[in-house]
Amino acid sequence: MTTADPQPANPSPSTPRTLPLAGVRVVEFTHMVMGPTCGMALGDLGAEVIKVEPLTGDSTRRLLGSGAGFYPLFNRNKKSIALDLQSPQGREVVLRLIATADIVSENFKTETMQKLGLDYASLSKLDERLIYVSHKGFLPGPYDHRTALDEVVQMMGGLAYMTGRPGDPLRAGSSVNDIMGGLFGAMGAMAALMQRQQTGKGQEVQAALFENNIFLVAQHMLQFAVTGQAAAPMPERISPWGIYDVFSVQGGAQIFLAVVGDTQWRVFCEAFGFADLFADTRLTTNNDRVRARDWMMPLLRERLAERSASELAQVFERHGLPFAPITAPQHLFDDPHLQATGGLAPMTLPDGRITATPLLPLTLGGQRLGLRLDPPRLGEHSRALLQSLGYSDAEIAVLVDNGVVLAPE
Repeated sequence: MTTADPQPANPSPSTPRTLPLAGVRVVEFTHMVMGPTCGMALGDLGAEVIKVEPLTGDSTRRLLGSGAGFYPLFNRNKKSIALDLQSPQGREVVLRLIATADIVSENFKTETMQKLGLDYASLSKLDERLIYVSHKGFLPGPYDHRTALDEVVQMMGGLAYMTGRPGDPLRAGSSVNDIMGGLFGAMGAMAALMQRQQTGKGQEVQAALFENNIFLVAQHMLQFAVTGQAAAPMPERISPWGIYDVFSVQGGAQIFLAVVGDTQWRVFCEAFGFADLFADTRLTTNNDRVRARDWMMPLLRERLAERSASELAQVFERHGLPFAPITAPQHLFDDPHLQATGGLAPMTLPDGRITATPLLPLTLGGQRLGLRLDPPRLGEHSRALLQSLGYSDAEIAVLVDNGVVLAPE
């Protein structure tokens, strides 16, 4: 499959008739990745998510390079209204919109929202049931005045240290803190909705990049607490398994192979006819093999080097051993598992091109959560939303003529 030839998101009827968050309205003031991820998750789960954009649009609409995928991925299942929030009329529109909302989500500086009168302290006075999700660089504390980015917190939070080689910190190959931080924001919003059913009151939810990063490296912190030994960066780590590595094989191809545990070691040796290795008492247990990696791994690399990656994959799959091809992201559009299980949904980009997009990695009742709305064009839903708030066509025309609202026909 190519990006121009997406398959249906679900091979059989699989979108729940009533999604879990159906009837919940979210108004979001977000840009980049963290805040939009929160809205995307809530929207995928059925909420009506209204993205309030400046008249020039979310800046991620125009990003190049590694940022080019931000807008279409994290802004599906949303509506767009474009407003001038610096104008009194624009603020009036947005306050009327918020009055209909269950959740407000934002990831701007606190001072920005305060100046607009859109901070939690101001809005909660108007509606005590309102849930307000704030996505920040840091939770309140000594660092909360700093400007944070995903890479910033990866560097200061130990993740870049763990990913790179010693002396060569390296960020992870995805916006992991932004994405997970947004998902934690969505989790907090859903928890607050549950609590509101009990108390009748909303609350502020805060999620932050730095604290998310600390959660990601917590396993390494606890490793030190338990063992007294500092965790080594991943390229230099002592693997807990004897065979757990990338192998270069026939034709220069690469494949990841793993043999974890003593039963798998027996299966592996039998599958490849390595009776001599199975009989070697220096390799009897997994811990023995870990200690023997210095001489065992070069030997295994030599023995497997002339086999093809496809042959190795077939043997490992046939015997239930863990393996993985080394795959670049663009090739995942063609992944047979994603295609067969409805993991990719057809989607129209704002410029009209057709592609596919990965869905949330979960099922509800055996069903994937599909795409209801394509990533919106700037201001695509402005007119309909204004009408739903009680604005007449004449009033909308005045707002458009005065440059307060962008409302394309």
